[in-house]
Amino acid sequence: MGLAILLWRKCGELCVELEVACVLKTGRERLSHWAAAGALALAATLGITGTAAAVPPPPPNPSDNEISSSQAQANAKAGEVGQLTNQLAEAESRLTDLQDQVELKMEQANKALVDQQAAEDAADKAQADADAARRESDAAAQQIEAARKQLDGFVAGSYQQGSTMGSISAYLGSTSPQDLLARAQLLSSVSGSQLNGLELMEQAQTDKSNKDAAARAALELAQQKRAAAQAAKRTADTAQAAAVAAQQGQAAQAAALESSKNAVEQQLYDAQQRVSGLQGQRQRYQDWLAQKQREDEERARQAALAASKGSGSSGGGGGGGVAPATGSTGSAVERAIARAMSQLGMPYAWGGGNASGPTRGIRDGGVADAYGDYRKIGFDCSGLMIYAYGGMVSLPHYSGYQYNAGRHVPLSQMRRGDLLFWGNDIHHVALYLGNGMMIEAPESGMVVRVTPVRYGGIVPYATRLVG
Repeated sequence: MGLAILLWRKCGELCVELEVACVLKTGRERLSHWAAAGALALAATLGITGTAAAVPPPPPNPSDNEISSSQAQANAKAGEVGQLTNQLAEAESRLTDLQDQVELKMEQANKALVDQQAAEDAADKAQADADAARRESDAAAQQIEAARKQLDGFVAGSYQQGSTMGSISAYLGSTSPQDLLARAQLLSSVSGSQLNGLELMEQAQTDKSNKDAAARAALELAQQKRAAAQAAKRTADTAQAAAVAAQQGQAAQAAALESSKNAVEQQLYDAQQRVSGLQGQRQRYQDWLAQKQREDEERARQAALAASKGSGSSGGGGGGGVAPATGSTGSAVERAIARAMSQLGMPYAWGGGNASGPTRGIRDGGVADAYGDYRKIGFDCSGLMIYAYGGMVSLPHYSGYQYNAGRHVPLSQMRRGDLLFWGNDIHHVALYLGNGMMIEAPESGMVVRVTPVRYGGIVPYATRLVG
């Protein structure tokens, strides 16, 4: 009798645990659990022998009407979720396109800034050349004026002494053959020295004047180019401002879309909670499977990143593992990759970065300013490439120019150290690491990172700077 009481108490404890575990179950499920627990207690009381493991309770046995109703509800909710998912996908695609446009306009503004600086430098040099030519011309004119004054004084003195240049009286007034010879020699000296020197100085002034005119023409051309570069910069700034305004105009819609997304996810969760039986189990498994797939992809990405950092044995395009090239070319590529990898986690700063390392960003009048890039020390996408290949290849601070800085190879042949680009009008650049991975300075608000290669919108050719 004592053993039966003890077993009954144990069964009671088991029933309590089952009750806690089944709070959200239907009343019928609770009764089945209690019935199972009671049957177990009765079996123990009657002294039934066997294993100690408890038999799971039977699953619910809903009626045909309950199954069809649940299926209809699940189908209706699945259709609603599908529609909302499509709407969200379209909205996210629009936002992505808008972000691409902003990045393109920012890079075009970067290009205009580089071109404007080059035009300013050319105009400054042309101005310096024109000033030097003008000074030389002025000096020659002053020398000619001084010589002319000296000659005029000599002529005046000769006239007062009765030896007017070019007049026969200079010869007739002589008192002797010796005086006549002296006067002839004097006049010959004047014509052969003073007048000849004056002619040479006038020729020099003509040459200087020609140089001055050429320098002025070069200056006018440089000023025209500078004006054109300034106009292009203003146009790029205006286009960038328009793109930024469009992006900011989407901010409220993005917030609404995010709210809708959260509401849809909650509705989906509620629908899953309402779905019973096999339909609910299938839905939960699909959710788990999707989550597991994302986790598997993330683990694979982390493993590829670890392999790239550790062994350095990643290789060419298509994800195949290819050992780094040997010799001077391989050394240059590995040095460039090592320099880029040393900047992981460095903030993105528009206009930042040079061959020596990260620099302070600059103002762009839009997105970069909103993120405070001009206050940050870091890199933009093209600045990171400049630093990676610093000391080996001189690159301009504009991704469009960097695309043409080396040899183009198809993506199927890309290998470690190649530059990858995006957009019909190039607006982004990254450094390929091999095994389908790359390192990039993505955009304002983010940091230098390693990520899988994005093939959407990628330019079909990579640029190889060495080798």
